[in-house]
Amino acid sequence: MDKKTLDIKAVRDGISQKLFSAEEIAKEFIREAEEKNPEINAFISINKEEALEGARKTDKDIESGLPAGPLCGVPMAIKDNILIEGETCTAASKLLKDYTASYSATVIEKLKEAGATIIGKTNLDEFAMGSSTENSAFGVTRNPIDTSRVPGGSSGGSAAAVSANMALGALGSDTGGSIRLPASFCGVVGMKPTYGRVSRFGVMAMASSLDQIGPFGKSVSDAEEIYSVIKGQDKRDSTSKNALESKISLDDPSAISIGIPEELFPTDGLDKETAEAMDEVVNSFRSLGMNIKSVSLPSVKYALSVYYIVTCAEVSTNMARFDGIRYSRTDETYNNLRDIYEKTRGVGFGDEVKRRILLGTFVLSAGYYDAYYGKAQKVRRLIKDDFEKAFESVDVLLCPTSPTVPFKFGEKTDDPMQMYLSDIFTVPVNLAGLPAITIPTKGREGKLPVGFQLIGKQWRDNDLFEIGKFYERGN
Repeated sequence: MDKKTLDIKAVRDGISQKLFSAEEIAKEFIREAEEKNPEINAFISINKEEALEGARKTDKDIESGLPAGPLCGVPMAIKDNILIEGETCTAASKLLKDYTASYSATVIEKLKEAGATIIGKTNLDEFAMGSSTENSAFGVTRNPIDTSRVPGGSSGGSAAAVSANMALGALGSDTGGSIRLPASFCGVVGMKPTYGRVSRFGVMAMASSLDQIGPFGKSVSDAEEIYSVIKGQDKRDSTSKNALESKISLDDPSAISIGIPEELFPTDGLDKETAEAMDEVVNSFRSLGMNIKSVSLPSVKYALSVYYIVTCAEVSTNMARFDGIRYSRTDETYNNLRDIYEKTRGVGFGDEVKRRILLGTFVLSAGYYDAYYGKAQKVRRLIKDDFEKAFESVDVLLCPTSPTVPFKFGEKTDDPMQMYLSDIFTVPVNLAGLPAITIPTKGREGKLPVGFQLIGKQWRDNDLFEIGKFYERGN
């Protein structure tokens, strides 16, 4: 039996029924990770001994008669901007290459309580700023499906680890598509929950009003299993809450309406492969009996501009803590306080982080705040209103995850605007605080992957899982 092909339920059931042990599972995935990582570079660190120790504890619990947790023995990869007590957490930056976390994120506590085995920490664009995982101080991550191409970003390491069978599931963070884009590029499922559904305590903040932790899985069911563990209110994150949960009924598919937003489904803005795959997805849902309706989100055309104003403003604030005093210094030859700041931040931050700090500082500066940041927040409200109006007539929205298939290394690094356009279909979701999931389109064997995106109503995360599983089953 190739245990790497099992899903989460099969791993949990196999361990609880003592068909195999959590340690066996862990060893198999660690072996795969150690063998493939030199080429793919999905992991910044593989914590073999800690993973095996955790797996042995799971086996002892099962032997003593304790019930199997929902993620019993499941090998997980964790984006390296999420804290695990006693382990390094670099955010893929030179500044934090030696930083050891003094506490664990709430999601890590929940994963361990559920019995998960954490294999290691995954690569990302520095401080989660990027769409290709080319902005890491620890080298690029390669797409396992075609190593000449990017895995997407910023959670490229997590997506690549799941795609390459180096982990069964993973966690990433999504500020403007950083889970969904790499999941689409690597041919796996990635889900961004409703803002506030999952605690952000213990994740390094990029843009605090947009960040959200979410799962990667090989299937919608696997992503749902992980989501079910990490969701919930946390007193340490004041933005988190427990909202009333319900689940859409698929007993009568004809009662389900799927909206196609004109602005997020352009006839001439997709590459040929993506356009053809998306047409097939729409036809699949239509053949499954669901209603397909055209809807409009008129303010979404401003979403990318609004996103980069809001994000850069919040980045400039959140990055202020990395000043060479509270965290690592990259240079010890300084003469005064200003010298510490300039040398630490000048050498420690990469180009993309510097670019966003400078833009953010500008839009927040005296004389420009109202013209840029203040206006962007008002348009953000209009975007949210557009989604609410669209959801009056449909249950979910459907659109591409990316306008293109995975692109090659270096194609967009010299043109930041082209790189930013990779997120054009994902950023509106974060601005509105809505849940969204990306699912691989069917029939792409031997081809580059294409993902489609389902967007749900606020707090209706479960609807996405139900409709996603319905698509995967084909009935």
